[in-house]
Formats: sequence, C-alpha cells, structure tokens
Amino acid sequence: MADVFELNIVLNLRESLSDEELAELRWHLGLGPQPEILRIVAEFPVVVADDAGEPAVEDYPAPLLGQHGDAWKVNGALTSVLLRPEDPTNGAWALTVRQEIHPDQFDGIAELLTWLSIKADDRHRREAGTVHLGWIRFYESDRFEPLVVRDGEVAWP
Repeated sequence: MADVFELNIVLNLRESLSDEELAELRWHLGLGPQPEILRIVAEFPVVVADDAGEPAVEDYPAPLLGQHGDAWKVNGALTSVLLRPEDPTNGAWALTVRQEIHPDQFDGIAELLTWLSIKADDRHRREAGTVHLGWIRFYESDRFEPLVVRDGEVAWP
C-alpha cells in the first residue's frame, strides 16, 4: 500500500504574471531551468543525517509538479502543461497538471497552489474566499474530491 494521491489542476491564469513568475512556474512544472532566485516557494526543507548521524534540515529545491511520463500508481500519464490559449477571453495562460503526490509534499505544494489561486482567472472563484483549482483523489479511490483554496488555505481531503 502507498500514500499516493492523483492531483489534477485545470486552471486559467491572468495576464499579470511577471517574467520571473513565469520562469519559476515553468520550473515547478518541469518545463524550464531552475531560476537563480525562488520566490513562489522559497524553501524546500529535507531532513538528512549530518556528519555525526544526527538529523539536520537542508534545503533541496525540486520542481513540485514536474513529473512527466508513466504514472506509478494512478495509471496513465503524468504531465504539466502551460500555454497561451488562442482565444485570450479564456485567460492569458492555460494550465493543466496531472501528478502523483504524497502527503509529505502537501506543505510545499500548498504554497504553490495558494499562489496559483491568487493568479487564477475570476471564473475559478465560485464563492467568496474560495478558488477551485481542480480535483484530487486517493489512488485507490474512484471518487475525485474538489481541490480548492479557501481563505488562503488548501482544503486537502
């Protein structure tokens, strides 16, 4: 048994993304190189053993939604795509993500999802303080749960 979730994001983003934000988002999606300075998610703490064998926290930046290829547990393909739609009335950027994630990754991914919710097109704001980003499901379940950011917090299942 594994603690794996399928994460699906289908989101239109507003025009207001800076070049730096786009570069960092592309990196998180596995679509570009790591920027020199990370601002969206600035810390990637990992517990490692130091020289004395004691636990120590070190920073190991890694793309949060950058898996591409065969899925391990949820079947199908993992991907992340960011593009400009042909019809700009649908938002300045179209984002589609399908990833496998572990609960240990929820904190870092929550930072990125919260940032995405701020940049989301208004059509994703269906009620006050809530932004709908997509869906999530436990890999053994056939039922998807809404993936929302409510009042600046990701509502994990």
